[in-house]
Amino acid sequence: MSNIDPSQFKQGQRESWDSVAAEWQRWWKTTEPAVENVSRRLIELAEIKQDSKVLDIATGIGEPSITVAKKIDGGIGHVLATDISPQMLSIARQRAASLGLQDVIEFKEGDAETIALPTSTFNAVLCRFGLMFLPDLKTGLSNIRRLLVPGGRLAAAVWASPDKVPFITLALNTVMKETNSPQPPPGIPGPFSLSNENFLKDSFVKSRFTDITIDKINVVFNFDSAEDYTSFVHGTAAPVRVILANETPERREEVLKAVTQSVRKYADNSTGTVKLNNEAICLVGRK
Repeated sequence: MSNIDPSQFKQGQRESWDSVAAEWQRWWKTTEPAVENVSRRLIELAEIKQDSKVLDIATGIGEPSITVAKKIDGGIGHVLATDISPQMLSIARQRAASLGLQDVIEFKEGDAETIALPTSTFNAVLCRFGLMFLPDLKTGLSNIRRLLVPGGRLAAAVWASPDKVPFITLALNTVMKETNSPQPPPGIPGPFSLSNENFLKDSFVKSRFTDITIDKINVVFNFDSAEDYTSFVHGTAAPVRVILANETPERREEVLKAVTQSVRKYADNSTGTVKLNNEAICLVGRK
């Protein structure tokens, strides 16, 4: 990774995710149907059973923890859901309680690199779209491996290359172009920092995971309209909000209109609904 201050980077991440937590809750019924197949695939890859003890890294507002908890509810299994953002965890905790899962899921603030938990505790560790934000992937993977029981599995999902993930790149590229914003330096953690499958697999190998396999999975985001997509992005994408905060209200409106225009080519001619196909990479390794 690049020469960044991990503590400073994580503090920025914490503030960013805290700032959009309420919007992720608002858009839950859009995002979760899109990625629930990823949660299910990770659970399959990790071979989670009713008696499994599961750690969820970067749970956000509660997934895939809640899907796991529903699977093991009634058994002797348990889920520990962690995230760097206390605001995200607060929403996740409320959701778990509303579903009667508060005795199955426990919540703890922390990140994969530094979270202090007993060695050889978990049968499975899941991380859905979180590994790519770690400033020190090697340390994070080593810590995760330490927490697994012998034979335990880490199943993770990351986004494929930018050209295969339009639900992120359409808006981000448009906003950066419209505002003349520079590309982030190479090596900065972000949505696509682990999109190279060879690098990703090699990272698992170097952290002494075995029986590594890679899956590809299609992730479909549906929006009622092009304007709906823009509203989603403006609400949930912290980097976009940061860039637009430097613009005048008038200019901000112009940029958002450009985002709406960029997604119109994906809109259905008769209904105006927008369907975006995206590719995710699912990877599993065994301790």
